[in-house]
Amino acid sequence: MDINEIRELAKIANENNLESIELSSDDITLKIKVARGSSTETERSAPAKIITDAGSVPEKGAPAETPDAAADPIHEIKSPMVGVFYAAPSPDSEPYVHVGSRVSKGDVLCIIESMKLMNEITTDVDGEIARICVENSQVVEYGQPLFQIKTL
Repeated sequence: MDINEIRELAKIANENNLESIELSSDDITLKIKVARGSSTETERSAPAKIITDAGSVPEKGAPAETPDAAADPIHEIKSPMVGVFYAAPSPDSEPYVHVGSRVSKGDVLCIIESMKLMNEITTDVDGEIARICVENSQVVEYGQPLFQIKTL
């Protein structure tokens, strides 16, 4: 069984509002338990790895509107998995980014918790956050838009 099959089972459990799925074969037993509602927040653990860099601190304030702003191409960052979206590394921390923050390739934008693992989601373009498409602690689907970034 590979990671894609495990993700598919988690997706099936989530889509059908199942609490858990258990699968057994000769040499492996896999149990997927889906966290629901407020229990997700209390069971949440800290991310395994947090990358910080003083040079990547988001800028404060809203971006200035310019006449050519409408011509700027928008790049969408989509969720690579089903899970719970977290805008910050911990409940009492500042979000990784805000609308108007400048980001560079590789910067962490958020965390998606999937199967009790914290997965850092990074940007693959340089730009400015134009829109955050989801709310903190919201369940997201595979391929769901998370951010819109004006590319530079």
